[in-house]
Amino acid sequence: MLFGFITDFEHYLLSVKNISRNTANKYLSHLIKMINIALDNEWIDKNPFRKFKMKNKEVVKEFLSENELDLLLQKELTVQRIEQVRDIFAFCCLTGLAFIDVYKLTPDNLHTGIYGNLWLHIRRQKTNSASHIPLFPHTLAIIDKYKEHPMVLNKGSILPVLSNQKMNAYLKEIAGICGINKNLTM
Repeated sequence: MLFGFITDFEHYLLSVKNISRNTANKYLSHLIKMINIALDNEWIDKNPFRKFKMKNKEVVKEFLSENELDLLLQKELTVQRIEQVRDIFAFCCLTGLAFIDVYKLTPDNLHTGIYGNLWLHIRRQKTNSASHIPLFPHTLAIIDKYKEHPMVLNKGSILPVLSNQKMNAYLKEIAGICGINKNLTM
């Protein structure tokens, strides 16, 4: 009976809600966690997911070309929130940092190198590995531009990073403004 619910739920996610295979699998994996809790607490006797198989669809991510990044960086934007999101996205592109790593940056992550140049020293969230990233003129200009921003001052961060969801929504708008036909995401 529960197996039928699982396959019906999967069908509902894929066809009625029209979400992608990988997103449906994410929802189903949350359900699996709940089923495992029920099994551990002996609320149910059998694992209905025992014969259920999930396989993610491989996603090929598109990266910005050098020309597209230049276009993005040089585009004159008149709306402050859009400019802010563009700058933080550019900072991520130029440093190779993920959203969560940029979100957590503080002045404590800034270090002066032996030749007087600034570096970011961070421990990456996903890999828990140390990264030492040199900051070049464009990334330094972005940090300097937002040093007095209220979000930076209140949070003690170095950049005014919005939520991942808002950043991604505004990036779609920015791609349209810049004429970039790619799905930009953090």
